[in-house]
Amino acid sequence: MKTIRRLLHAEVLTAVTFVTLAFLALFSFFDFVDQLPSIGRPGIGAGYQLPQALSYVALQVPNHLYELLPITVLIGTIFVMTRMAQSSEFTILRTSGLEPWRALRTLMTVGAIFVVLTFVIGDFLAPWADRTSQLLKARYQGNITVGQTGAWLREKQPYGQFAVNVNALASDGGMRGVRVFEFDNKGLLVSMTRAPTAQFESDDAWQLEQAERIEFTSRGTEASRIERTQIATFRWPTQITSEMVSAAVLRPDRMSTLDLFQYIRHLNANNQSAERYEIEFWKKVFYPLSCLVMVVLALPFAYLHFRNEGISVYVFGGVMAGISFFFLNNVFGYVGELRHWQPWLTAALPGMIYSLLSLGTFGWLVLRR
Repeated sequence: MKTIRRLLHAEVLTAVTFVTLAFLALFSFFDFVDQLPSIGRPGIGAGYQLPQALSYVALQVPNHLYELLPITVLIGTIFVMTRMAQSSEFTILRTSGLEPWRALRTLMTVGAIFVVLTFVIGDFLAPWADRTSQLLKARYQGNITVGQTGAWLREKQPYGQFAVNVNALASDGGMRGVRVFEFDNKGLLVSMTRAPTAQFESDDAWQLEQAERIEFTSRGTEASRIERTQIATFRWPTQITSEMVSAAVLRPDRMSTLDLFQYIRHLNANNQSAERYEIEFWKKVFYPLSCLVMVVLALPFAYLHFRNEGISVYVFGGVMAGISFFFLNNVFGYVGELRHWQPWLTAALPGMIYSLLSLGTFGWLVLRR
């Protein structure tokens, strides 16, 4: 059995690696073509040349790898199973004692390797690469922003509430166009502080440069007054971290699981809707497990009988199944958000559907036939 496991593991790993490299080459080519209009364009920045474009394309590889791994695992495993069935290798393995459940456990073992790999890439490598690529483009093409009004965040503190607006993120990791609105516990506007630039401090604070502070005061029967103050450096204590600002400006699906969890807690503590980020959090949890679903879905192909010209049809069917899983995973995220489904159920439904399909096919084709 050790020899059989080594054979199956080596074949699956080799096929998945080959398919993954092919898909990555295709997606990288598309990314490079998309960057061609920006190279050397005067309105964007003379510094953005071919080396910068290639660096940006290379930094997109981890994100593509994270998204493609379940699909390439399915395609690669189907290719191995169909090829071994066509050459009667799998029939020989069956007569040598490879029972269906033992074959399933063997494939689940190699699937677990891809689960760990997908989690590591999606939780560590891909968020870092995406943030680095965005800062690289910002250095040559302008600041990173969302819409025309920027990103809005809220925070509760013991002495009041704050609404924060960040217009953009700069290439150095700082913020541009920062406005901080302070409200008392009655909901009345107390002050507004705005600054063209701001930096994140290490001690849970923001440092606003060249800030203008406007205070609205009213005591007793006195008329309301507005006081304006120019401050060279204004330190504002806050629990809003750089990851939270990035989450509001950048795409939430590119965040790590821990950052998403912390941002969800921040939103819930400030009575803000966190449904979208909760769905992304649970998708981060369940998405790596889809590699196990894919290898189970591929196993019944080893028990089919092929003609020489029929193998390509089944491999094409595997490609369509992988693509359908990718689209179903995205569609359920939008539907769950619109219908207000439970976030964990929304994220788990595609995997559950394909798991039932895989086990049903396995039970009907392998065990009963």
